[in-house]
Amino acid sequence: MAAKATKKVITVKLKKGSIACNPTQRATLQGLGLKRREQVTVLENTPSVRGMIKKVLHLVEVVSET
Repeated sequence: MAAKATKKVITVKLKKGSIACNPTQRATLQGLGLKRREQVTVLENTPSVRGMIKKVLHLVEVVSET
């Protein structure tokens, strides 16, 4: 049997609200699955997700990478 490939995940937490952000940053947060402050999501660690996090790095906190 072949070994199961484990997917790398990254945990992201919204640390600031999106009320004063521009619409593209709000759309990026929505794409990451973050709606409310202190909300945490677990996402697959891909280059596209990393780019989205980099775009709103001042609003989010990377809790863990596995």
